[in-house]
Amino acid sequence: MQLGGATWPEIAATEGRCLLAVPIGSLEQHGPHLPLDTDTRIAVELAARLACRRPDVVVAPPLAYGASGEHAAFPGTLLINHSALAEMLVELVRSARSSFAGVILICGHGGNAEALATASTRCRAEGDAVLAWFAAPPGGDAHAGRTETSLMLAIDPAVVRNGLAVAGRTDPIEVLLPRLRAEGVRPVSSNGVLGDPRGASAEEGAGLLGALADDLGAAVAARWPLVQQPT
Repeated sequence: MQLGGATWPEIAATEGRCLLAVPIGSLEQHGPHLPLDTDTRIAVELAARLACRRPDVVVAPPLAYGASGEHAAFPGTLLINHSALAEMLVELVRSARSSFAGVILICGHGGNAEALATASTRCRAEGDAVLAWFAAPPGGDAHAGRTETSLMLAIDPAVVRNGLAVAGRTDPIEVLLPRLRAEGVRPVSSNGVLGDPRGASAEEGAGLLGALADDLGAAVAARWPLVQQPT
């Protein structure tokens, strides 16, 4: 069920027996070849896959803005700060508590980690059941490289500008991190890419999506064994 397309009686009929999945992304540069909403699209795709596996999951409309200060120097990037994002998430969880058994925050943007950690701690202290999960393929490159390009080729190849996919800085993220934190992405990589998107493929992306969906499903199952299927 998609929350945005549901009616209140439909939600009332499942009250307290479903989990709410909230896709969380960002609107930030992803190099010259990927759309600004790449992180949001990935989170939405994984939330949909979770709902296909779990009949007790209702998918909320995505939260499409994130803490993306490191990308602020690139045109088109819109952001909110960590404290504002954390406050928004706390309020969303509070408003969901009367209708849902728990909330799954499915995040496609690693830069939101601080806000999600803060929000999760506050929500749990208030007695809410919350799981924060990040779409982070093991061994993936940092930003707009082969990993994210492959994911997007699998999700919606029409939005990938293949002819514009070029390498950015390919140094290990551990080497780049001090400058990224101090200066942001643009002084480190003028095209916004941290990695090399060349060689990305839909086949690789499908495999990555499958592995991420499995990890998400396992994390949710560990926290909530399947709730009674809505009738």
